[in-house]
Amino acid sequence: MSNHVPGARRALGVGALGAFLGAAVCAASEDIRDIRGPKFVLPAWFFPALLAGGALLAVGVYGAWRWQRRRRRPRALLPFEVALRRLAEIRVLMSPASAREFSIAVSDIVRSYIEQRFDVIATQRTTEEFLHDLLESSNPSLARHRALLSQFLHQCDLVKFAGMSLTLQSMESLHQSACAFVRETIAPETAHDSLPST
Repeated sequence: MSNHVPGARRALGVGALGAFLGAAVCAASEDIRDIRGPKFVLPAWFFPALLAGGALLAVGVYGAWRWQRRRRRPRALLPFEVALRRLAEIRVLMSPASAREFSIAVSDIVRSYIEQRFDVIATQRTTEEFLHDLLESSNPSLARHRALLSQFLHQCDLVKFAGMSLTLQSMESLHQSACAFVRETIAPETAHDSLPST
């Protein structure tokens, strides 16, 4: 029996070795695959850079939208610009047949300009009340033009209330004195920013 044990061990060892080699060969034949390309791995900075780029794009789109919106919206006109524009528009009324409408319009334009520019009540007062308050005014720029305003407003009142007619030359003179008053009373800092240089 002792002779059979080493032979059995040997046979068992050879069989186990054969089974191991057979399994290894089978496993090796199944495990071998073709060479693949390198695996793509995103760098660590990719996602933060993607977020930063998206944020920059959003800020750029918002900035472009605001710029377009601001560009489309006209800026508010200053009081002297409104007055000069309105004075240019009423030139169509400069005919003896529409002298009353012209004098009402030119007087209203000058009074509205005075209210907006000098912050005094001019449209809801009579000419005499307005000129009286002008004497007591602490605004030297407006008080300096009292004589011109007095003559201008009295002439407008004569046409409005007394039915006086105006010649084309008189209407042109009224229009020019209204434009001159507006131009002479523009605030110095506004004049440099808004008026075109001549």
